[in-house]
Amino acid sequence: MSLKKFFVILMCVALVPLCVSCKKQRGETIKIGAIFAVTGPASFLGAPEEKTARMMVDEINSNGGINGKNLELVVKDSAGSPEKAISFAKQLIEEEKVFAIIGPSTSGETMKIKSICEEGKTILISCAAAEVITNPVAKYIFKVAQNDSFGAQKICEVMKKKGINRIGMVSSNDGYGIAGKEQMEKAAARNGIAVVISEVYDKKATDLTGVLTKLKAKNVQAVVNWSIVPAQSIVAKNMKQLNMGVQLFQSSGFGNIKYAKEAGEAGEGIIFPCGRLLIAESLPDDHPQKAVLMKYKKDFESKFGEDASTFGGHAYDAVIILAEAIKKGGADREKVRDAIEGLKGFAGIGGIYNFSPQDHLGLDINAFDMLTVKGGRFVRYEDK
Repeated sequence: MSLKKFFVILMCVALVPLCVSCKKQRGETIKIGAIFAVTGPASFLGAPEEKTARMMVDEINSNGGINGKNLELVVKDSAGSPEKAISFAKQLIEEEKVFAIIGPSTSGETMKIKSICEEGKTILISCAAAEVITNPVAKYIFKVAQNDSFGAQKICEVMKKKGINRIGMVSSNDGYGIAGKEQMEKAAARNGIAVVISEVYDKKATDLTGVLTKLKAKNVQAVVNWSIVPAQSIVAKNMKQLNMGVQLFQSSGFGNIKYAKEAGEAGEGIIFPCGRLLIAESLPDDHPQKAVLMKYKKDFESKFGEDASTFGGHAYDAVIILAEAIKKGGADREKVRDAIEGLKGFAGIGGIYNFSPQDHLGLDINAFDMLTVKGGRFVRYEDK
């Protein structure tokens, strides 16, 4: 045997354990897909979600991963487009072979990919709020954002205490606005509150004076706006310009302090249902969510130099719930799905989760508090 041939054989033998090691290392990674509206009109949802998801995956991996396996996060920016969400969902499932998907950011996107994930037997933990995402229950579909119906009922309870029984409603023409409008109208009917006028506006609208003039003409006692678009601030400003002088209620989509800041003086006194992240400091120390809320808020704000929002909190819950289920089910997708469905008493940003085969949200109406704007800040409505 020639010396050259001997060295070739020797090198091949030496590379065998290295290749085995590489294969083993690849096998120790669990690939997670994420679809967020990082850019575009819904970026106030997707941008903090993406940052949060990356932060949490980095934290999990720096602490040794899950059962010795690291998470690999593959993020796709849908820019809030349902069409892009469809394309990315197929890509993540068919090409990337992801273990699960978190997101999308919006209800419209989620509803477009729900059947794709269900048919692909891929776990989806949505960060959107529409109740139709998990009602009816689909085997592989979960969500972490509180139900629209919870917020609608909370709003009605405040209205009844304030003696309000004639309201006008405005909502955006996207998935969130459409679903929320339906839930608010149902809740109003249950509570003996008349929706005397209901108007839908384009989610890209920059002036809603015309729409609100119609409500003013009906002599409504209050206005409810249901949207996740920048129009939330515009509604408040236009109502002030029209001297409507009635209470404005917003949906949980108002849970970003930038909306209150953009509304300025017109935003004072807005009432809306939301999770407790925005009032974490004021919670009693023994509240089951306080430690989780305060840690997330501190970690996010110190890392990114911006206020934590409830929307980023949805991504936190999606990642942590999935991670907790992987601890129990390993890398077996069916066992992980079962573990999510069996998760009880789990304190997250959105509330205390108690999933079941009949409930793929795991939250009840107590996940919401009623908040208001006072001095440009969010405070509990009862504490104002």
